Amino acid sequence: MANTYLTRTPSSNGNQKKFTISAWIKITKLGTQRTILCGYYGNSNRYTQLWQGTDDKIIFFSGIYSTSSTTTSANLKTTRVFRDTSAWYHIVLAVDTTLSTAGDRVKLYVNGELETWDTSYGSHALPGQNADFFINVTTTPTHIGTYDASSTYFEGCMSHFHLIDGTQYAASDFGSTDSTTGEWKINTSPSVTYGTNGFFILKDGNSVTDQSGQSNNLAVGGGTLTNLQDNPSNIFCTINVLNIQITGLTISNTNLTRSSNTGDAWRTTYGTLAASSGKFYWEQKVTGSVGSAHYIGITDQDENRQTNTNDFENANVSAYCYRGDGGKVTSVSGSTVLTASAGASFTANDIIGVAMDLDNQKIYFSKNGTWQASGDPTSGSTGTGSFFNITAGKLYTPATACYNSGAGYHYNFGNGIFGTTAISSEGSNASGIGKFEYDVPTGYTALSTKGLNE
Repeated sequence: MANTYLTRTPSSNGNQKKFTISAWIKITKLGTQRTILCGYYGNSNRYTQLWQGTDDKIIFFSGIYSTSSTTTSANLKTTRVFRDTSAWYHIVLAVDTTLSTAGDRVKLYVNGELETWDTSYGSHALPGQNADFFINVTTTPTHIGTYDASSTYFEGCMSHFHLIDGTQYAASDFGSTDSTTGEWKINTSPSVTYGTNGFFILKDGNSVTDQSGQSNNLAVGGGTLTNLQDNPSNIFCTINVLNIQITGLTISNTNLTRSSNTGDAWRTTYGTLAASSGKFYWEQKVTGSVGSAHYIGITDQDENRQTNTNDFENANVSAYCYRGDGGKVTSVSGSTVLTASAGASFTANDIIGVAMDLDNQKIYFSKNGTWQASGDPTSGSTGTGSFFNITAGKLYTPATACYNSGAGYHYNFGNGIFGTTAISSEGSNASGIGKFEYDVPTGYTALSTKGLNE
């Protein structure tokens, strides 16, 4: 979460010329400087930092190791940009300044591929041979997720974070290519030597206890370290910040919180995952008071979304929604709009459940665990309590459209959290994928990569 960071100051010196950082990260905020790791002695170039730049490239910088020098030792920026806010990236920074070839001294791998450095970058600089960095040294705290314990906080998720002291490893030591899918996959127990100050944290959750055997535990220096279900092996749906230009909204908490509108205007957000078959469940918690123009539901991902300034009824989409005004539901297909009464309206702190049955083309809505219109999401083709027949053969994604400025939403697609607060009581879930406040209907699962492949 934002303003959260981890820290450790070594009790003895290690190797400042050779080290490897391996971590899986999920970037959820673009266009701003966000630190992955920093060895911070002080400002004026007396630090070593790996971070996400304002242009969404990855940058490695270090000053010359000295208590007084402000001279740059290394300043490297990737050629590629990294803007997929739904994906996990595997980052490996492999350093050995003792090597005779300058280009081999700092290597960066992303998802197993060796990245190229942008030589047109105005401050581009390769480190000199045998250069020391501000890593693995007693005078310098190691921060994960911040630059100086007060700024450039990382916003997103991290998992399986390794620091190796004394060896330059390749990405293939921490991951491999799946022979069936061709995707880069995690090696959860790599065979590596950690060295004096090495550590392995965030292995199976949010524990900062060192799993390397070196007992080099970290501490939470600030903020709250939240345990999410989202991980490199199972990616959960979030708000898609790349889908449209979202103005007048703030998307936060790893893209699972949508703020209330700044002023009255139509603003629409969509999910990062979509499906054309299967049965999926998720929850949205309302923050603030709801006016008449609030729509929670699904839309067809493939149809034209002209702008985020229209409601579903005027945006040329197929949409099936639960509305805030008197508990109405709306079906939109092109220019055809159908409205019916669902039962109860919703307002602040209500939790709306959505059950999307794409095998039978039905959709159901619940309020605080009660299915509206006596709905039964397990009724199959009968569709008890489903107001509309969803058009088959399309890709559908979660969507929320609001006009009024009063309310925002926390989304729980299975991470077991609303905003920064864990669910109060976990409902049953036969699929075992995701954690929800209320019972997941039998036969339904979370909208995640594993859920999609069930």
